[in-house]
Amino acid sequence: MIDEKALAARLRTIGLDDWPDAVFPLIRERLSPRAHGDFERWRLALQSLETSAENIFAVREALQRLAPWRKGPFDLGGVHVDAEWRSDLKWKRLENAITPLTGRNVLDVGCGNGYYALQMRRAGATAVIGLDPTLLYVMQFLAINHFVADRATFVLPLRLHEVPAGAGTFDTTFSMGVLYHQRSPLDHLRQLRDTLRPGGQLVLETIFLPGEEPFARTPPERYARMKNVWLLPTIPELTTWLARTGFRDVAVVDTTLTSTDEQRKTEWMRFESLADALDPADPSLTVEGWPAPRRVVVLANRPAA
Repeated sequence: MIDEKALAARLRTIGLDDWPDAVFPLIRERLSPRAHGDFERWRLALQSLETSAENIFAVREALQRLAPWRKGPFDLGGVHVDAEWRSDLKWKRLENAITPLTGRNVLDVGCGNGYYALQMRRAGATAVIGLDPTLLYVMQFLAINHFVADRATFVLPLRLHEVPAGAGTFDTTFSMGVLYHQRSPLDHLRQLRDTLRPGGQLVLETIFLPGEEPFARTPPERYARMKNVWLLPTIPELTTWLARTGFRDVAVVDTTLTSTDEQRKTEWMRFESLADALDPADPSLTVEGWPAPRRVVVLANRPAA
């Protein structure tokens, strides 16, 4: 399903010659019926795209079989996929703040279905390697790329700690919506630093708590109905984490209160979304009584020497 020959050649151009032996067996294992009970259904949906690409109704049905769609929107084969997240809004908030991507090799950690990875390529990146352990998102990217045909973007069913450590070759590394899911956020930041070449840039997007003092809190059970949120920092605490893990030139470039216009239910994602996670009597709070989700984009560099 993933062209290993093309991927291996691309990895070599980035300087990741040790990745194929380390990760190809994992990729093969995860892109198989043994990995997930819905794999065969998803595979058949992809197969139907190959045989019915001229039939808009068949395309729509195939793409719906790959729901829920969390990131988007996409226009694929005449079908508008209105995903849960208006990811285009987040991209607009950061695209002009980051170091231009023209000619850069990019790593996108927790890339989902590749929406941002494809934006990075359109912004001029030479190659983008995306990592995401959720198999459905990888299958969605394969469906998207059936129409986009981008041969320098790959989404791999892997976590960051599963690839060879200390690559130190990427010009830019993105980690968006990942940090608060990490049991040890400082370890995650160190791993991100080690993916970058000297002078390379980290683009970090995460949830933060309001406050002028440096502190972080762990939700006792759930945050905004999410059970896998481990540690939420204030911005002063987050910038301290970045400095302590070896980053320099730390800069906050955007803070945004997530709105129900940006994250919401659609026919492509029919489950609980942001509106269900907010207190109906006071939408400035989550249903658990925490501050509603605020997101920050921070840039930081690995030191040049």
